[in-house]
Amino acid sequence: MITKQKGCHDIYGDEAKKWKYVSNVIDAVCERYNYDFIRTPIFEASELYHRGIGEETDVVSKEMYDFKDKGDRSITLRPEGTAGVVRSFIENKMYGDATQPVKLYYNGTMYRYERPQSGRDRELTQFGVEVLGSDDPMIDAEVISLAVNIYRILGLKGIKVNINSLGDKESRDNYRKALVEHFMPHVDSLCEDCKVRLQKNPLRVLDCKVDADTEIMKNAPVMTDYLNEESKKRFEMVQKYLNLLDIDFEVNPSIVRGLDYYDHTVFEIEADIEGFGSQNVLGGGGRYNGLVSALGGPEVPGIGFAMGLGRLMLALEKEQVELPINNSLDAFVMYVSDTEKEYATTLVQELRMNGFSVETEYTNRGLKGQFKQADRLNSRFLIILNDTDLENNQVKIKNNKTKEEELVDIDYILYYLDEHLMSEDDADCDCGCSHEHEEGHECHCNGEGNCGCGNHCDCHSHEENE
Repeated sequence: MITKQKGCHDIYGDEAKKWKYVSNVIDAVCERYNYDFIRTPIFEASELYHRGIGEETDVVSKEMYDFKDKGDRSITLRPEGTAGVVRSFIENKMYGDATQPVKLYYNGTMYRYERPQSGRDRELTQFGVEVLGSDDPMIDAEVISLAVNIYRILGLKGIKVNINSLGDKESRDNYRKALVEHFMPHVDSLCEDCKVRLQKNPLRVLDCKVDADTEIMKNAPVMTDYLNEESKKRFEMVQKYLNLLDIDFEVNPSIVRGLDYYDHTVFEIEADIEGFGSQNVLGGGGRYNGLVSALGGPEVPGIGFAMGLGRLMLALEKEQVELPINNSLDAFVMYVSDTEKEYATTLVQELRMNGFSVETEYTNRGLKGQFKQADRLNSRFLIILNDTDLENNQVKIKNNKTKEEELVDIDYILYYLDEHLMSEDDADCDCGCSHEHEEGHECHCNGEGNCGCGNHCDCHSHEENE
């Protein structure tokens, strides 16, 4: 038997519905913040990541899936989203768009060759945003707030925001010099990777997991002590805007992030959840004002963040957040004879094209088996076809909850289902409010944006439900 590759997962059934719900929430929040969706290729020229992320980072030196294609070109499966988005920004000359800054978000598959563990896979789904064209500290705060509000809307309570500043080039150069002076007398006690990092990029030493608990690491110089006045003022403004947005945070000087392109604001969002483990970072990001020019574009500032959906789903599970998923059908169409089957084929198509979720029989079950199948699918209504009824231009519709039956004219089926499904939703709604989605169905929320239909609902802003 052929099985899935190590570090990969099949996501299906109710679990897939939860993932879809989370993605719908992400889409809704990004639309509110006026971020446009972008889809970039799943593989890029290897040079993009070597130049963009940094040769000495763990991602480039240890974790990338590199290969040669049939044209002997060096290709890499994307390990993260920022470099590809910036490449697209440059290649498509988005910096020339009249609307600035350019605000983008992505949600797609990434690949990293690392030892699989809980919440860390070789194939992972990552959501992220990138803002290109603004150096305003206010946009730094907006990006952090977008991430935090997604966690809040999904129901996570145990989250913690840590922020730091890496400053401008002058500040970082001074800090690198201080780090070298601090670590060099103890270089023999560092791990092999850090000995190399100390020579090529000293900030990477602070990101080491092997030496993290040593005294020499704990007593290392603090970045914020080396910020020049301009960088310090900028960092203070970011904190001011976060306070205005009601985002709780802590300044954590140890955060440097694992990629070379960061400057000024960097941040991580942790899950303070019992049993979640030591690797509790849900997502993070920061400012990268030099990345666009490093990849061949103009001098354009940028900031972004990314979160792994696998880690997010695990956090929701550990915090026992119940995600609303739709496990019901609007209607199940039942038949026995060939003529009934032919009509079922056209009726199912018509109902689906008018926005109803509908199923019918495909395995030659009798009526008894079809009733059982409809119950398994949690169908709210049964449409029971009968040759005699069809000759009279009618069908029998049964409420699968109340067991009430009614003969309905064929021309009235759409109106009947729409009216009765809406009336059932009104009875089940926790807050009494409703919101009509594009597909034409009524969606009701519980006052917190969590809809019983599995879609994210915008109707939770009423005063009585806030």
